[in-house]
Amino acid sequence: MITLKDRFAGKVAVVTGAASGIGLAISQRLLAEGARVVGLDLKGAPALGPDFVALEGDVTTEAAAETLVATAVDRFGGVHAAFNVAGGSRPGYIVDLAEADWDFTVDLCLKGVFLGMKHQARQMMRQGNGAIVNIASLNAHVPMHAGSAYVAAKSGVEMLSKNGALEFSEFGIRVNAILPGLVQTPLTRRHFDNPDALAAFVARIPQGRPAQPEEIAAPALYLASDDATYVNGASLLVDGAWAVSGYPDMRPFRGPIGWNARGSSGAGA
Repeated sequence: MITLKDRFAGKVAVVTGAASGIGLAISQRLLAEGARVVGLDLKGAPALGPDFVALEGDVTTEAAAETLVATAVDRFGGVHAAFNVAGGSRPGYIVDLAEADWDFTVDLCLKGVFLGMKHQARQMMRQGNGAIVNIASLNAHVPMHAGSAYVAAKSGVEMLSKNGALEFSEFGIRVNAILPGLVQTPLTRRHFDNPDALAAFVARIPQGRPAQPEEIAAPALYLASDDATYVNGASLLVDGAWAVSGYPDMRPFRGPIGWNARGSSGAGA
């Protein structure tokens, strides 16, 4: 991949989920293109040099969102680009899914983006400029077995991004979303560790392979750059044409529904 050495020279960026996968790839590429970066992750982030500050925090808390922005302002003088990447899921069929697992997934994937945008946009409004890129998912458009919380949250991220574009444009702030397909990251390791599951995914991807995190970082940086000054409120699918083929049937890899309709009394069990 071609790195544009000075595209983010003089710019300051914040990244959530910066310790691994897409967030780490975005952080590394930002640094390679001249940015100074503050990265937030639940377990902190690796040391990436003098222009990178690693923070430990939970994106589902407002304190972490505030601290991320405040640190960027204190250390580097502002926030010009923000990447809300942190995500994860606890899967389960709708009739089996525990309330706590729904809350975990929706809070991490959607509430975390909301809190990030809230404080990132406040700083950008003070500056009169900025760009926010949110990582949604192909699953914002395509449902999957045992993925109700995740698809609902990622659909929310896509629409939240559009609403941000609507509300923030007058302040010189753009908001866009990336919708990745299958990406090889620590969070998707279970698919790669199961050859049959991976084959089911690859069979649905016209390009015949999953993406690497760097292949999501590249379009994410484009959306935050001055090359995209008139791209606002957009949803960019980065999925190897997967969306045109549909989602694989994951029931063989998730197992059967646990709740037994025939054995239920029907009294709200």
